[in-house]
Amino acid sequence: MSLDPGVLDGAIPPAENTRLFGHENAAEFLAKTYQAGHLHHALLLEGPEGIGKATLAYRFAYHILTHEEPNTAPPTLSDPDLNAPVLRQLAGGASHNLLHLARPVDAKTGRVKSAITVDEVRRAGHFLSQTSGTGNWRIVIIDPADDMNRSAANAILKILEEPPKKTLFLVLSHAPGKLLPTIRSRCMPLRLEPLNRDQMTQGLDHLGLAANQDPSVREAVIQHAEGSLANAILLLRYGGLEIAQTFEEILQNGPERSQKAVHTLADTLTARDREMAYSFFINYTAERIAFMAGDAANHGNLQAAEHWASLASELQQKLATADSYNLDRKQTVISIFSSLFRMPAA
Repeated sequence: MSLDPGVLDGAIPPAENTRLFGHENAAEFLAKTYQAGHLHHALLLEGPEGIGKATLAYRFAYHILTHEEPNTAPPTLSDPDLNAPVLRQLAGGASHNLLHLARPVDAKTGRVKSAITVDEVRRAGHFLSQTSGTGNWRIVIIDPADDMNRSAANAILKILEEPPKKTLFLVLSHAPGKLLPTIRSRCMPLRLEPLNRDQMTQGLDHLGLAANQDPSVREAVIQHAEGSLANAILLLRYGGLEIAQTFEEILQNGPERSQKAVHTLADTLTARDREMAYSFFINYTAERIAFMAGDAANHGNLQAAEHWASLASELQQKLATADSYNLDRKQTVISIFSSLFRMPAA
């Protein structure tokens, strides 16, 4: 489950962001591959949410649209110029050469839909057909592709199978294993890693989020953010740090001592206007379980690794069912901890 589209309070929209922290090797690879004329028509930028995949995608799009002839393009991706017409068009969503596909807003409810629909993919087909005679690059960013429903995925697959000339798909994915194998097979994967401590510190400073913060709070944020600036923003601006610390305390204290804390947290997460907090909890829990599975495997404890991997799959099914049938979120939160502890759901 990814967070709702939109810019978090304290973040910079990827299309307007002139700084990229980390991913130097990936950026250099993209620039040199483009310069050499060996660019694949579909790139799968994969990695955890909030580490800069969309910022890199827009930076590369800016690079291509600024240097439309590969053999004259520089071998590096430079920081975009805020005054450049290309950047202003990208930032304003007014570029005729780039289309950004994400979950659309429901016109009736005003809420973001749960998936990228086939109608959105049809926009891509229309965009490509409308610009096919210009001779310019056409770039489609799918952000993230994990959010495509089955019909949308099949529709995008048809375009990927026979892409028009000078077309580039930048396919973003937080969990590429969820994508159709046929989509993955038609993309060149480029793995982006979580930011390290120095990169996280630089990013927080750039966003102005570390100013006047107690050193202990800053340390806790970096520790719990797991290399994601989006997570850091959620920790600082949306109550995420308190949620993460409460989650860890509940795990440490065990089921018998945590019944009241579980219910209190569930009430907090499902209160009115707490959509972002609930999303953060879901993502944090999934990432925490995945980490425990990997940590157990790395230490040779295969039984524990299998247990946590099984729990991760069980959690995914619980959340899919809860989302499909609009089940009570408080009971969903309690059920998650019941699975963690194997204690009866109350």
